[in-house]
Amino acid sequence: MRKATFSSLVFAFLTSISLATAAAPSIKPETPAPITTQMTKAEQTSKVSLNSADAETLRRDLFGIGAAKAKAIIAYRETNGPFTAIDELLEVKGIGKALLEKNRARLEVN
Repeated sequence: MRKATFSSLVFAFLTSISLATAAAPSIKPETPAPITTQMTKAEQTSKVSLNSADAETLRRDLFGIGAAKAKAIIAYRETNGPFTAIDELLEVKGIGKALLEKNRARLEVN
């Protein structure tokens, strides 16, 4: 009888601990906000000028543009004069329609 009572108490105790642990709210680590939401409004709305931006600005502010493509854009600008339209960027070696469309909203010709 004592053994059965003791076993019942231990079972009840372990069950209550198990339920308390399962019912406790789990603490989730705070997920960082995406970079785009961390950027200030001015950074999101500023456009890159194809005619005056340096290679570092082109590389940093445009999607899919690395150092080589940034230098190619500047070389094209120096050889052919200033850009007259954003679509003229398609004439630069290594820049296709998809890359232009990704960056169209970030570009300006002034």
